[in-house]
Amino acid sequence: MSKIKNLPQKIYLQIGEDCDCEDWNKIRSSHEVSWCEVGLPFYEDDYCQIYNCDSLTAMVALRPSSENIVIVTDPPYGIGADSKAAAVGGKRGKCAIKTVYDKTNWDDKRPSRIFFEMMKEISKEQIIFGGNYFADQLEPSKGWIYWRKNINGTFADGELAWTSFDKPLREYEHTWNGMIQQNMKEKEERFHPTQKPLPLMIKILEDYTTPADIIVDPFMGSGTTLAAAKSLGRKAIGMEINKAYCEIAVKRLLTTQIRMAM
Repeated sequence: MSKIKNLPQKIYLQIGEDCDCEDWNKIRSSHEVSWCEVGLPFYEDDYCQIYNCDSLTAMVALRPSSENIVIVTDPPYGIGADSKAAAVGGKRGKCAIKTVYDKTNWDDKRPSRIFFEMMKEISKEQIIFGGNYFADQLEPSKGWIYWRKNINGTFADGELAWTSFDKPLREYEHTWNGMIQQNMKEKEERFHPTQKPLPLMIKILEDYTTPADIIVDPFMGSGTTLAAAKSLGRKAIGMEINKAYCEIAVKRLLTTQIRMAM
């Protein structure tokens, strides 16, 4: 199996006033033409690549390859999930990793429209978790995914993912309620406040992608999407600006076992 081709290490960009890209380190004024760093992969193996850089920069570097790319991602919702997780992390002992759950401000605001436009430009299809938080940025779709979490108390019963697929709404059920998980005998370690269960992501990738696709996650977090892709023997690219999460994702990929085709 051939590896995924590396992205260009630098890209040449002109940024317009409507881009709202104040988080780009290299850009100092609204119409500046600038070299932006993508760099070599932070990690790569026969199936996956990780880039420790701003996701918009990396997505621009992917253009115009869209024929076999499927976006599967979970962007920041802009609801302060990192702050909430940091507030309860100390009370959970071994159920949370304090050094990762500390407040890092990554969920202070939603990605701007250009991120969603770029996701559509570089891919043939998209699956975006938290789609209900981005309804003003996304087109109407009948192909939503609903994940039933079997939650008790005042938390939401489940989560929504917007998709571009011309398919009916589909429901997945996987218990993910604090310390209570679907498989209590083989509980997953949780590294990220909005982490998705690995079996859930495997099933979604099985249903919505093919072995010929390259799965791209511009907001990789702790790497669940990449681990799911690798377990299916599919290629994937992850982009994550937080180095600590990149390191966690690498450890997960190094222990990911590839399932044998039935």
